Amino acid sequence: AKAKRKALQRSVSDLSTAIEQIKERIATLTEDIAVLKKGILALDKSVAEATEQRKKENAEYRKVMANNAAAKEVILRAKKSLRKFYRNSFLQTATPQEDGDAGMPVGPSFVQTQESAVPPANSKPYVKKSAAAVFTMLDVLLSDLDREMKFADREEKDSQEEYEKTMADSQEKRAIDLTSMRDKQGAKADLEGQMEVSHAETKSAQKGVQATETLIQTLHSDCDWLMQYYVVRKEARTDEIDGLVRSMGILDGADYAFIQLGATHARTHRFLSMHAA
Repeated sequence: AKAKRKALQRSVSDLSTAIEQIKERIATLTEDIAVLKKGILALDKSVAEATEQRKKENAEYRKVMANNAAAKEVILRAKKSLRKFYRNSFLQTATPQEDGDAGMPVGPSFVQTQESAVPPANSKPYVKKSAAAVFTMLDVLLSDLDREMKFADREEKDSQEEYEKTMADSQEKRAIDLTSMRDKQGAKADLEGQMEVSHAETKSAQKGVQATETLIQTLHSDCDWLMQYYVVRKEARTDEIDGLVRSMGILDGADYAFIQLGATHARTHRFLSMHAA
């Protein structure tokens, strides 16, 4: 019983140690899961913010491109109108003018023609220097718009590529973290199951220890009683045996008044030997 009690106590101690180790592992896994969950939430937030920023940048890009395209169209129309205006307004042709009195030509004079005048096919319109400056300014504006649009295109392309790379990296990291979190959650659930089993085994072992303690106490009590009344029981047993021997002798017709002590001992020994057999 004592050996059994010792084995059960050792089992309870081992189970208690295992439970403490499981608790530590569960605490570590719980902390890791919380960190991963927090990281995933932060990653999702950063992805949402990056997506919102990308939408704003794209909207700004579209706005710039639309405004610049509209401005280019206006400038091109202005250039076209100015070319027409300067060609018709400053085109000059030389025509003879007659003398009002004599009816003779007095020499050539330059008469400004109106829109009805059609210049020859191989003639070039005469444009003043101020008109050239206007066209140069418009060309500079067009060049600036083209350069700004090219720069906007390059920025939009770079921003989109960076956004796509960020999204790909974020998705990969999220998948890895999510898998890790699920694995840890599964390991935590397994440990919790093991801890429940260990708790049940501990309770069972503790009950076994208690039962063994009760058995040992009962055995001690019985042994103490036997030790306490051993002499009394021995004397009572001896008297009982003597009484039985005398009774057997009486039944055999013996007269104990004239029986020698040696004979009595021999008969008693024979009786005990017979019953022992």
